[in-house]
Amino acid sequence: MPHFKFDHNNFTVLDLDRSLKFYEDALGLTEFARLETPSYIFVYLGDVYRSDHVLELQVIKNHKTPYSTGDNLSHLAFLVDDFKAAYEKHKKMNCIFREHTVAGLYWIKDPDGYIIEIVPKDWGQGFRY
Repeated sequence: MPHFKFDHNNFTVLDLDRSLKFYEDALGLTEFARLETPSYIFVYLGDVYRSDHVLELQVIKNHKTPYSTGDNLSHLAFLVDDFKAAYEKHKKMNCIFREHTVAGLYWIKDPDGYIIEIVPKDWGQGFRY
């Protein structure tokens, strides 16, 4: 049986510059690679830890209307070492989408409506992967 390793998440975005600014300001992700074709642009973002997992932002060049992402909880998840500081930062950015105060985590939305879960670094230590 083959073994699979998680590689990346892909979000198709409408405004690449707006998305790049959001992901850098909100989560510290920066571009490390880009591929452009006549129809698409693919931009790859990574974190300061150089994790194996990356975010791929895709732009369809001739698409001009917002994408419908719905109100589901399909999401990326980020562990954060200073949860309070992250929360205050995202509150100031006005991008908090939903909070789960009992569980001690929250979700933000990017400019295209994609959902990102913010989890304290030590949350769920007993069962985390």
